[in-house]
Amino acid sequence: MRKLIVLRGNSGSGKTTVAKELQSILGSNTMLISQDMVRREILKVSDGKDTLALPLLKQLLQYGHDHSEIVILEGIMVADWYRPLFELAVSLYGNEVYAYYFDLPFEETVKRHQTRAKAGSFGEEAMKEWWVEKDYSDVLNETKITKDLSKDQIIQMITQPISGDN
Repeated sequence: MRKLIVLRGNSGSGKTTVAKELQSILGSNTMLISQDMVRREILKVSDGKDTLALPLLKQLLQYGHDHSEIVILEGIMVADWYRPLFELAVSLYGNEVYAYYFDLPFEETVKRHQTRAKAGSFGEEAMKEWWVEKDYSDVLNETKITKDLSKDQIIQMITQPISGDN
């Protein structure tokens, strides 16, 4: 059965790091769709309501469903703006959507951002502009990920239900 992992949260919360690690662990036939990659690098479009990235993300999600055993979708993906993507996800994957929201304080995301290679690309001021507090989706049944969890604990939390090792 095809499975979808959704990782959402504010900039600097650890989504991309976890997504890349998951893809490595889950191995062959695991597709990673990064909102930033699509929006910033492939299309070079801004984010917001009706972003031009949304149609491509939906097409990639459909492709992943049709061709990959596991798809990982990660990004900030503001709940209201990306609602159509989440509705498509639920219609495609049903009960096999494993959604996680990185619910970390702003100060923690800034601290984590400072350790990243792209720390020089933008700073605390930009992160504050993008910040959306507790942006839970009413479409996805998201599990909260807090600052107290290590990367290894997060990986285990996500892989256990995927592998059936509850």
